Amino acid sequence: MKRALITGITGQDGSYLAELLLEKGYEVHGLVRRSSSMNRGRIDHLHKNPALRLHYGDLTDGVGLVNLIRDHRPDEVYNLGAQSHVKVSFEMPDYTASTNSIGTLNLLEAIRAAGLDCRFYQASTSEMFGSTAPPQNEESKFHPRSPYGASKLQAHWVTVNYREAYGLFAVSGILFNHESPRRGENFVTRKITKAVAAISAGIQEHVELGNLDAVRDWGFAPEYVEGMWRMLQADEPSDYVLATGIGYTVRDFCEAAFSHAGLEWRDHVKYNDGFERPSEVDALIGDSSRAFTDLGWKAQTTALDLARLMVDSDRKEVERLLDR
Repeated sequence: MKRALITGITGQDGSYLAELLLEKGYEVHGLVRRSSSMNRGRIDHLHKNPALRLHYGDLTDGVGLVNLIRDHRPDEVYNLGAQSHVKVSFEMPDYTASTNSIGTLNLLEAIRAAGLDCRFYQASTSEMFGSTAPPQNEESKFHPRSPYGASKLQAHWVTVNYREAYGLFAVSGILFNHESPRRGENFVTRKITKAVAAISAGIQEHVELGNLDAVRDWGFAPEYVEGMWRMLQADEPSDYVLATGIGYTVRDFCEAAFSHAGLEWRDHVKYNDGFERPSEVDALIGDSSRAFTDLGWKAQTTALDLARLMVDSDRKEVERLLDR
């Protein structure tokens, strides 16, 4: 039985990855942060599985990570833990850098110090490309436009360095935006689909959004965690872009989500400049042809289908709550 460690297991990607690995027969260890409230809703359905074990810890606690790696000696480590909200990173740059950059370094150093022969996956991001014109691939120039993007870029290069300096099987998945019904409610796609559900149920009337012209390449999270796993099964370590290759504006996503519920989006969306970033990323559209060639991975779900899928899920949740 292979043993995997997932940081960020309670997040969107962590929960889907845990499901995937458990289905494949792994023993899965998850790192969770101590909190006065239990924030494990995305993995509650897995808690009775004896192959899942959770451990308190934090990426900023280097000693704790050393102990965890030494004691459980995973075959694969997936570093999905992060402060992952771009707008918040402008307000909390120090915390973002400590968690995303130094946290990754702590985890890699724990693996190296333990002398562990394991495979390491780093969750990089399309935000590292920033102002670089699309389409972006593994050879594109990095030019991050936020503390989040910059912190992830440092983590990306640290991963490359540990691969080259110490021979670790360490890879970075440069994933473009990927969403699902488990997406955090303060991310724009989920904010939109939850608003559609609430508006169609008569609970609210409007939703406030920022830049409607931003172009993003949105895919379906369960497909992307499959790509993560495939990267660690390859013969040689390499970094890969995962993306659909198709860009849509926030406005396009709004239109698809609202029209799926029989609503006119213009009647319910209000502009709020408080949601604008100090420095904007205009367009992120990925080219994942290398992942298709090397890993056989290709995105199947594009943004407009994703919008409808998420609306259906959020409407069912609203109906469930109203029926209580």
